Amino acid sequence: MYNTVLLKLSGEAISAKDFPFDNEIITDVANQIKEISSMGIRTGVVIGGGNIARGRLFEEMGFDRVQSDYAGMLGTVINALILSAKLTQLGVKSKVMSAIKAQGADDFDEKEANRLLDEGYVLVFGGGVGKPFHSTDTGSAQRAKDIHADVILMAKSGVDGVYDSDPDENPNAKRYDEITFDDILNLGLKVIDLQAAELCKEAKIEAFVFSMAGDNNIVKAVTNDTVGTIIKF
Repeated sequence: MYNTVLLKLSGEAISAKDFPFDNEIITDVANQIKEISSMGIRTGVVIGGGNIARGRLFEEMGFDRVQSDYAGMLGTVINALILSAKLTQLGVKSKVMSAIKAQGADDFDEKEANRLLDEGYVLVFGGGVGKPFHSTDTGSAQRAKDIHADVILMAKSGVDGVYDSDPDENPNAKRYDEITFDDILNLGLKVIDLQAAELCKEAKIEAFVFSMAGDNNIVKAVTNDTVGTIIKF
């Protein structure tokens, strides 16, 4: 059993077809986080902002990269506030910590974050690392390092692990049960970026890539009761 986990979710994972939020999905995710926390596992969450704003998309539209990235960061804070509010609604002690200034969110502080986790709070982190030119992967790896996580749980939509090629395009694609961060980078697999991989290796943090679809699959990932790919440092 893990002592501390960092759950990484994409913004798209909590969205509806024609709306940035799906209350049923958010409630299900929050209930699973509640169950994980009730096991005594220190739990942090990083959620992307792609259902609201994607910095890369804005850049493609010709906008300034720095402003585009900050818009993306604000999207992550909105998602963090919504998920934390749902957790509170379910009776979970929860706080949002952000790397950028935002009403309703505490400024990120490593010492305070660990104190709150020790007291049983679930922390939802927003704002990435507070600087442009950094991916959500890097933000997740940094926060995992900050809270001394054993593993980053990378909950995916539509894929149940790391494959040697795109399973949507290649029906014979092979799923890895176990792989290293170096293998992923050397093979050019689009799972995690270089900076995030280096942070995980340095801090000796594993990652587990799995599908968030299925009954209670996030909880099952914590208890090693679902399929996926473990990434070793």
